[in-house]
Amino acid sequence: MEKDLEKYYDNRFAMMASEGWKQLTEDIEIMRLTYADIVTISSNEELQYRKGQLDIIDWILSLKSISEATYEEIKQDG
Repeated sequence: MEKDLEKYYDNRFAMMASEGWKQLTEDIEIMRLTYADIVTISSNEELQYRKGQLDIIDWILSLKSISEATYEEIKQDG
């Protein structure tokens, strides 16, 4: 694995091991529950906006597992 790529993943995993990351993801989980409630949506534009918010939230919440899987693949290929 290239040094720059290894450093990238080392930094990412260090960030995700921090208490701050844990707190952030807990807050985002709560936000997700709020945004997933579609009962109050009154227009298609608002629905599309909410879908975008949920896409970003889901990406952040899955970032750790995606990063770990990608890292393992790179190590196996390298």
